[in-house]
Formats: sequence, structure tokens, C-alpha cells
Amino acid sequence: METTEGEELLVLLDQYLACGIHIGTQIATKSMKPFIYRVRNDGLYVLDVRTTDLRIRAAAKFLSRYEPDRILVVSARAYGFKPIEAFCEAIKCQAIPRRFIPGTLTNPNIEEYLEPDVILITDPRADRQALKEGLRVGIPVVALCDTDNGTKNVDIVIPANNKGRRALSLIFWLLSREILKERGEIASNEEFKLPLSEFESKVRREQ
Repeated sequence: METTEGEELLVLLDQYLACGIHIGTQIATKSMKPFIYRVRNDGLYVLDVRTTDLRIRAAAKFLSRYEPDRILVVSARAYGFKPIEAFCEAIKCQAIPRRFIPGTLTNPNIEEYLEPDVILITDPRADRQALKEGLRVGIPVVALCDTDNGTKNVDIVIPANNKGRRALSLIFWLLSREILKERGEIASNEEFKLPLSEFESKVRREQ
């Protein structure tokens, strides 16, 4: 599978599939149907890997236009904590893993107050407070959206499994690499020395 004629995917198709980046849920919202490739026999919707690859490229190009310290990345999902922290260390931006404090973008009287120029969220549902505040202050929102997400108020949708441990690590690893290439800080994939393992959360076990 190719993005455009003569242009290969950012990683091998097998790696995308092994990380489950394409595996959605048993729910498909109206706004996510254009990104769906097929539905499996077990009822799970499958996202189009080619489109995901294109959107990762587009998001990286878009985010690379901003000063690093003006980019804010948010994840309320536990499997997103380590990937966004590794991403922010790689491209030198700000991360809010775990709980997003209400007023972070809208209330200058609280200690947590920030004034980013753009935000990247892991899940429009889990990170709805960040999405809401981003809209209120008028800054662009880039979001990873699964088949069960709505995309209202999201400026750039990256269709992907936003719940899977390995899927999230691969997405943020690729975004890091592509942003650094867009900035001219590295010239090729080979110059990106951070291993994928540094972006991968440990498996969570039930207590």
C-alpha cells in the first residue's frame, strides 16, 4: 500500500499492522466514516492505513511551523503518557500527561496557565477539556481520532487507534521523526536515533 504513486509509507505496512494502528472500535461515527477501510467479521471497524500515514505527514508538516515551546501535547489516556513525554523531549515542546486542569488555557490566575499556539490531543473524548479550551482561545487543534470519536472542532484529524499501547508509541515516534525532518534538524530517517521503545508504555495490569 502506498501513499501516492512512487511514495512509500513512513514505515513498512507490516509495522503499521503489527502495532494495530488501523484497529478501530465497533462504533463508527459519521465524521469518521470517510477514514474507514472496512469492517471485520467481529464488527470492528478498520481504518485506512494509507490515510493515517498521509495525516501523520500533514500533521508533522503543520506542527513544524510552530516554535517548539508553543506546542502543547495532552493525553488523559494512560498509554499516552510515555509517548507524549518522549515526543516532547524529542521536539522540545510541552506535555500534559494525566489530568488536564480546567482553566489551563483560559484562566491566567492559576499556576498551571499556559498560552500555547497549537495543541495536540490523544483523544477528543478523553481530552475534551483541552479541546474545549483550545476552541475557546482560538488555537488550532490536532487530534488522534479513533472510529468512535467525533471530529467537531478538530482542525487536523489523524485517524488512528488512539487506545492501543503500541499504536500510540508508533504514532508519536513517527511524528517526532517527521517534525525534526521538516525543521531540517535531521536529513534522513537514519539520523533519527531515538528507538521506538523509548516511546512505548509498559503494559498496565489490573490491580
